[in-house]
Amino acid sequence: MCGIIGYTGSKKSVPILIEGLRTLEYRGYDSAGVTVAEGGRLATVKSKGRLTDLEARLEKSAELLGNCGIGHTRWATHGEPSDTNSHPHATKNLALVHNGIIENYAEIEEMLKGAGYSFISETDTERAANLLDMFFCRSKDPLDAISHAIKVIRGSYAFGIIFKGFEDTIYAVRKDSPLIIAQNDEGGFIASDIPAILAHTNKYYRLDEGVIAKVGAKEISFFDEALAPVEQKLETIDWNVEQAQKGGYPHFMIKEINEEPEALKKTLEPRIRDGLPHFGIDALDGDLFASFSAIHIVACGTAMHAGLVGKAIIEKLARIPVNVEIASEFRYRDPILNKNDLVILLSQSGETADTLAALRHAKACGVYTLAIVNVIGSSVAREADSVLYTWAGPEIAVASTKAYSVQCALLYLLAVRMAMVDGKLTDGEAKAICESMLTDIPTSIEEALKLSDKICDIASKLVAAEHLFYIGRDIDYSIATEASLKLKEISYIHSEAYAAGELKHGTISLVTEGTPIVALTTVSKVCEKTVSGIREVKSRGAYVVSVCSSDLAGKYDIPCDEMLVIPQISELLAPFPAATVVQLLAYHVSALKGLDVDKPRNLAKSVTVE
Repeated sequence: MCGIIGYTGSKKSVPILIEGLRTLEYRGYDSAGVTVAEGGRLATVKSKGRLTDLEARLEKSAELLGNCGIGHTRWATHGEPSDTNSHPHATKNLALVHNGIIENYAEIEEMLKGAGYSFISETDTERAANLLDMFFCRSKDPLDAISHAIKVIRGSYAFGIIFKGFEDTIYAVRKDSPLIIAQNDEGGFIASDIPAILAHTNKYYRLDEGVIAKVGAKEISFFDEALAPVEQKLETIDWNVEQAQKGGYPHFMIKEINEEPEALKKTLEPRIRDGLPHFGIDALDGDLFASFSAIHIVACGTAMHAGLVGKAIIEKLARIPVNVEIASEFRYRDPILNKNDLVILLSQSGETADTLAALRHAKACGVYTLAIVNVIGSSVAREADSVLYTWAGPEIAVASTKAYSVQCALLYLLAVRMAMVDGKLTDGEAKAICESMLTDIPTSIEEALKLSDKICDIASKLVAAEHLFYIGRDIDYSIATEASLKLKEISYIHSEAYAAGELKHGTISLVTEGTPIVALTTVSKVCEKTVSGIREVKSRGAYVVSVCSSDLAGKYDIPCDEMLVIPQISELLAPFPAATVVQLLAYHVSALKGLDVDKPRNLAKSVTVE
């Protein structure tokens, strides 16, 4: 969940480390630090707070001129945010940065105390650093020390390590947390994510689990746990620095909302051939879906909400039962999985720890797994039986927007294909849906984006709210769940989503004069019922914002204070522009409150710990 950067080469390391950490700020953090090797010593500077706090501390300290260093932004898991708990953690012989959680840290601590070690921080990472130190003192060989340590450690980790006596080399190893290795003419790099190295090279190695990397200025070597040399695949990044920058927008989030039409085209166009769904580019046989009698969609947060939309559409078109599962609960509740089931795993990063654990559980049960992810070569993508890449490009803002939309789009396309295989849709019906997806979805979102000024005006009336409710029925309720999450995670307004029919079963007791309620109304068969729910809350003084499709807005007298009419599109595809509208609403509320839209407090972009 944190950011790692390391550099060794011909340039001074500190500017490169700070630049790399800045590109990783979107991952979320509460402290930052660097260690630089110079003059036979390892000098560490770290600070609670933002990167600016670290930079201020670096300015006050003696200038660090070394050419080899490691840096880290930490999101607290063990121990409160503090200078002491910040990374890197150093011993007399090494400095270590770490992403992940060491599950057996207490056992390791007891072992180390018996060997004479003591501790100054509350972190599991310091225990790992001292464990490495103990093994290094025995062999004086970094590779040997790492090999022994990872046999003891249980949990998830991505380690970047510098050892005394080897001050021009960075060592790295990972398990369940991502880490990449790269090199250019000026040196070698380690990083937890691509943006940290993108200004230096577009070539990288995605480190396999258990492989130890030895990164020098001019040479990179890889070893397995037995210290035998191994090969790693060199990959190419298919997006550039400009794509990972704001491009004139005030925040990444609004940039990424505006990128949704193009992202959807990139996701859909290669997978529609002769007007019909075609997954040949993914090496996925479309007839495969004929063998599945039930589907489990497993994901976390926003991706799970995309799964709710997928459930509605797959059941509607293909008539296959679908369960949507929270990944963090999936394997612990002993799910009932049959050999003819399909497990679909949604993850933007492909490194989400709970989703990865759920994937491994499903595979252990002998169930076919299909991953829908954005990051090529990520852990979920590599371990699933099949993978569909969303090709959404970089998403930097912590609050996911375009990744959600393209995940929904792929689930729609899968639903059409499943319905065709099972005879629930004719080729003509399927072609009509696919054509509309290709043309009408991007166009309707472009039109929805034009509502931004009006949405901003409505947002100005919500910034002082302490509580807010989203309501809807049918698939509108699925959209409401994501709308509510978007608002709460970036505006810090307490928000809940409810099926409109559930209001009278308790929640309506919370509705008083001025309570803001956003009502989604895009489904014709339940519109009249939703309108009845809106009347109930209006009669109790609620301030109602209606997000309504254009045909239903003209057909029903919707009692509301404000109405946002989504552009004309078939009812089946209305969730796409509706999602854009509620994303814009959350964005404008947060921006008007003057909050850090792209880096909300306590949150991280990729949750790589359970």
